[in-house]
Amino acid sequence: MEKKTNQTIFSIFTLLLLFASSVSAQLRTGFYQNSCPNVESIVRNAVRQKFQQTFVTAPATLRLFFHDCFVRGCDASIMIASPSERDHPDDMSLAGDGFDTVVKAKQAVDRDPRCRNKVSCADILALATREVVVLTGGPSYPVELGRRDGRLSTKASVQNNLPQPGFNLNQLNAMFNRHGLSQTDMIALSGAHTLGFAHCGKFSNRIYNFSPRTRIDPSLNSGYALQLRQMCPQRVDPRIAINMDPTSPRTFDNAYFKNLQQGKGLFTSDQVLFTDQRSRATVNSFANSETAFRQAFISAITKLGRVGVMTGNAGEIRRDCSRVN
Repeated sequence: MEKKTNQTIFSIFTLLLLFASSVSAQLRTGFYQNSCPNVESIVRNAVRQKFQQTFVTAPATLRLFFHDCFVRGCDASIMIASPSERDHPDDMSLAGDGFDTVVKAKQAVDRDPRCRNKVSCADILALATREVVVLTGGPSYPVELGRRDGRLSTKASVQNNLPQPGFNLNQLNAMFNRHGLSQTDMIALSGAHTLGFAHCGKFSNRIYNFSPRTRIDPSLNSGYALQLRQMCPQRVDPRIAINMDPTSPRTFDNAYFKNLQQGKGLFTSDQVLFTDQRSRATVNSFANSETAFRQAFISAITKLGRVGVMTGNAGEIRRDCSRVN
């Protein structure tokens, strides 16, 4: 009887330990308040400096964060130099200015003796993402911190883990749901397409070869389709890129959703959010209310920042974001 009681007490104790470790492993704001109290202002200043040099800093950093979190979780594995995730075709179009933003911010953090080698590249990327949203007129929000950097980065791990321009609503939902993100989260995060650009090859089928019956995708606004044909003639240089938001491409706003209402979503995966009845109401809500979009975006990007994170003693704090220690 005594043996059984001892086993029960031991089991409860073990469970309590596991629970305590999982709670302590949660991300939190103010994670660096003792080890690097100025980390947020240091990153903010570094990102501002980079943004003043080139606007591409904003969309490039946002996209980098998304690509990082959807493959192996938010662990800065996307930052590791080749051979790595960066060799996959889905990541080869990531603009160099996003990587450079993180590198510059990391260097700035490490120049502070209190902070040197204490702040992960994964956390710096999360903070930099918030800063570029703010710099382009978007909402500020608290960033949870405490991520560790991953030690693995492979080309193979990217395969089938990032949404594609031709995805329908079911495919989008399935991929986002895998990471604990709802349809509303997915639509709010898609709103980040209010910034940035896409290469012609990513949507050329919608304006030239949609189907044997119709060359142009009927869900695409016909005037917009003709504009796109002018900007992306057939056999165009594959490096040519087009703004994803034709109305206010340098402002983080709800114009993306207003564009969808007019048939001006650049990718099939954009326009389907309006053409599919199951998601149209959310698009209309965000188009009608900038506040509704901002609130949903803050919730969604906070949840995105928790995907697959390593905390505690897992992973490492990379000294150089482009290589494991």
